[in-house]
Amino acid sequence: MAQESTIRTKSLYVNPERRILVMNLNEQYFTGVNELVDSDEFKELVTLYLKTDNLFNTYEDYRNLTADQFIKMTKRILAHDETVFANLDRQILLSCYEDAYTYFRNFLRVTVTDGMNKVLVNSFLDIDDRLNDLFRTCYRTLTDEVRGRRVNRYRQISSASNAALLTKHHQWPIPAGYEALDKINFIDMAMVRPPLMMHTPSNKREGVFSPVTENPVKKFARQKGEWYCYPAKIGTSIAYIYFHEDFMVSGLSLTNLFAMAHDYEVEGRKPDLILFFGLDKTEGDVSHYFYDEANDIWVGEVPNTVKTTYFGYMKKMCLTLHNLHQIKQGKLPIHGSMVRIAFANGKTKNVVFFGDSGAGKSESLEALQEIADEQIVDMETIFDDMGSFTIDGDKVYAQGTETGAFVRLDDLSSAVAFNNMDRGIYLNPELKNARVIIPVTSIENVIAHHHVDMWVYANNYDAEVGIHQFENETAAKEVFVAGKRKALGTTDESGMTTTFFANPFGPVQEPELTQPIIDDVFKKFFDAGIYVGEIYTHLGYDRSAEALHDSARAMLKVLMEL
Repeated sequence: MAQESTIRTKSLYVNPERRILVMNLNEQYFTGVNELVDSDEFKELVTLYLKTDNLFNTYEDYRNLTADQFIKMTKRILAHDETVFANLDRQILLSCYEDAYTYFRNFLRVTVTDGMNKVLVNSFLDIDDRLNDLFRTCYRTLTDEVRGRRVNRYRQISSASNAALLTKHHQWPIPAGYEALDKINFIDMAMVRPPLMMHTPSNKREGVFSPVTENPVKKFARQKGEWYCYPAKIGTSIAYIYFHEDFMVSGLSLTNLFAMAHDYEVEGRKPDLILFFGLDKTEGDVSHYFYDEANDIWVGEVPNTVKTTYFGYMKKMCLTLHNLHQIKQGKLPIHGSMVRIAFANGKTKNVVFFGDSGAGKSESLEALQEIADEQIVDMETIFDDMGSFTIDGDKVYAQGTETGAFVRLDDLSSAVAFNNMDRGIYLNPELKNARVIIPVTSIENVIAHHHVDMWVYANNYDAEVGIHQFENETAAKEVFVAGKRKALGTTDESGMTTTFFANPFGPVQEPELTQPIIDDVFKKFFDAGIYVGEIYTHLGYDRSAEALHDSARAMLKVLMEL
């Protein structure tokens, strides 16, 4: 079979290697079945399909079928021409058409509409819904004709698109040297049809991000292809995330992870962070960051490689830029999760779990939920993976970054997984390190000032069970700053590892700037008598659910007594 090749027209972009299909509805919008089947876009897709190891080619009657022959046969069937079936097996033909339909639906299919006027903006969702209705009608009419009867069971699946984007041009104070960004439209609205299953060639993140001496924006003017800008609110930072269309999976995943800035938050606003995701070339073909001191903008770059298709690169580069911005402002990035626990006795406690990837932060929260029974009324997530501590006089308050959670499917309890299934964006669900991105909180809750009642290090490597309180800040800092853990295969690391302050996304890059903030925060916590300790999760020791539940019970007892 000939190799599948990329399709690029004004109205259609298809990258078979990445399984991405983008339809520009401003260039072509179908209103009828005949118009769809007669279109150049339909022929392009049929041609692409017939180059694959398709089912048609396994039967003598259809071997070496051309796109023109496929379309002619399809049009005759849609026109109720029964003579088509004179010498053909209907069941075989039905299976072949199902194969073609499945091939199309295995792409991530995204419609893009440029919101040039209010009419388009107001009818954005209706436009995409009507297109899906049309594609379903085409499929059902065709298969009913081939079958020779109507079916009596229907599945209302997404036929045309999995997602839709409305884009818009915004005016913002573009600094000198950044002029190439003016031509890139912002995503103004986004719609996904969950549960959304997406696949990427890569399923693991490698390495850390390092600084470069040249601003990545200088490379951007030379880039080819279509780019989009997702205006994200990462905690209190505004980030303009520019991604190449080949990274549509990561671009769409952002919608469940970071709040999208409104147009009034973009117009006339210089961002704190800019990320270029999918550049043709970077130094060493790895990811970097640059601080534009003159414009006070942190700029990141990620190359267009197979490795970087894993969403972890998108998420962690965004958080690295945000954390570097926080450190510059004297705030302390926290690699961890925070939850507000409401108890049946009327008490409310805010707990921060701290640790690197795989340490057991999310798992500890779930264990608390599972063993609490009637003692806990509610658990509200403040942040799931990254937050920050800010010193305000003698007090320290916490804020978050993400409105969603990017979690391993294997580590979710069945109750949590199924309760959130209908809102999730799933990445490589059949593979090791399968992930789901689910919305968990609002941006208003994320950026509010939250006091801290307990701060615990997630210890996944020791044999102990329960929870341990540090006697003084020196002992606590020794554990927290060392960032020790047993790697669980979520990155390229293995065995016992140490990471400065358990955070390779900011503190590792700027340890000299981070250490004084760490010292101040620990002093404030111990001066205020706040509980600082560690919880033994066993995830890197023996993965014992019973041990983790015992540790959660010990934590629950301490929290009830605080």
